[in-house]
Amino acid sequence: MADERRMVQLDQLYEFSSGLSKPRSEFGEGYPFLSFKDVFYNTFVPKTLSELVKSSESERQSLSIKRGDVFLTRTSETMGELGMSCVALADIPNATFNGFTKRLRPQSQKIVLPEYAGYFFRSPGFRSDVTAMSTLSTRASLNNEMLARLSIAIPPLDEQAAIGRILKAFDDKIELNRRMNETLEAMARALFKSWFVDFDPIRAKAKGRDLGLPQPLADLFPDAFQNSEVGDIPRGWRVSTLGDQFEAVKGVSYKGSGLSDQGTPLHNLNSVYEGGGYKYEGIKYYNGEYSERHLVKPGDVIVANTEQGHDRLLIGYAAIVPRLFGDTGITSHHIYRLRPKPGGELTAAFLCHLLNSPEMHDLISGYANGTTVNMLPLDGVQQPKITVPPRRLVKEFDELAKKIEARREETIIESGTLGSLRDTLLPKLISGELRVKDAEKRVEALV
Repeated sequence: MADERRMVQLDQLYEFSSGLSKPRSEFGEGYPFLSFKDVFYNTFVPKTLSELVKSSESERQSLSIKRGDVFLTRTSETMGELGMSCVALADIPNATFNGFTKRLRPQSQKIVLPEYAGYFFRSPGFRSDVTAMSTLSTRASLNNEMLARLSIAIPPLDEQAAIGRILKAFDDKIELNRRMNETLEAMARALFKSWFVDFDPIRAKAKGRDLGLPQPLADLFPDAFQNSEVGDIPRGWRVSTLGDQFEAVKGVSYKGSGLSDQGTPLHNLNSVYEGGGYKYEGIKYYNGEYSERHLVKPGDVIVANTEQGHDRLLIGYAAIVPRLFGDTGITSHHIYRLRPKPGGELTAAFLCHLLNSPEMHDLISGYANGTTVNMLPLDGVQQPKITVPPRRLVKEFDELAKKIEARREETIIESGTLGSLRDTLLPKLISGELRVKDAEKRVEALV
């Protein structure tokens, strides 16, 4: 099969163009714009682009995005970020692309299928060719002359279509899992907001309306409010502080020399998403020294206590430590670990949703201070006053939240497995080492 492939230099198939460079003030409104980040993180151009730019009609004509266009990152701080690709599967009207990327526009739509190109340009072989050819002074760079010396392997069109179809089946399933996780997370957050922020069941009960809940659960909500030091709260609930309910510990101040590809999982600042939630790809591993107080276990809450700048997009947000990385881990000094105190009414799942609610995040992140680096002192996760529901109601929410989180983690693990298999098949299909029919049989039972 490999002998059916021909290697063709890129300049014989594509026309090279650099993208749009404008000051930051020109962004935020206008027309769709393919950013460096869009190219770096996506095999195919997203249907909805993440940015807008004020572009002229001539710019939109000369720097357009059409089906088959290949975009490569042309400059970067490191070799690993250079030549990352993203391929357009459809025309995007009025869109332009980033000046730190190169557009490769096909001279013919009948030689290389975009679905195949998307995976070829992300294949280890092409990535290795880019790295070998690029220069690194203060920044890695990729120019037209270098691009012209790179080549693409071209199998017959029907085989290109099959390779694209096989590999994209994995990505489609991974994307489906991602959307499902977004839905699950939204459900859990909406439930928390309804029960413990907006008090919807209590307001409905006070007006004699049906709560739409099973009767045993509906009975756990009161039908009136009472005065408290923080304002009106549901009758029978009480006011406490975070410090009364949870123990907070700062993580280990680690040395870079202790980081490794293996070792103890180190949950760090990159383990928490902006807005809250656990970021699996941010995990590090550590072989240095730490103490028992730095240990975390699945189910513990971690909170970001550091952020560059003062936008408060990350600082104060929380995540639950997942099971995926084993029973034992540690946290970095940019993280607080919060764990329920014995005898308290509140649980880790309740706390995580509480900290990620807009109202509580505004309160907690307000404790942050600093010049260039914003820091959240320990007081920020101890002093804030909170409303504490009855233990039985918290337990009901906790059980629902844990089920949702378990389902989310299952899909994340599944997506990781699918991604690994895709990455294993990709170079073998591109090179012809693995026949399409054999790959289809292996994939059929999985996606």
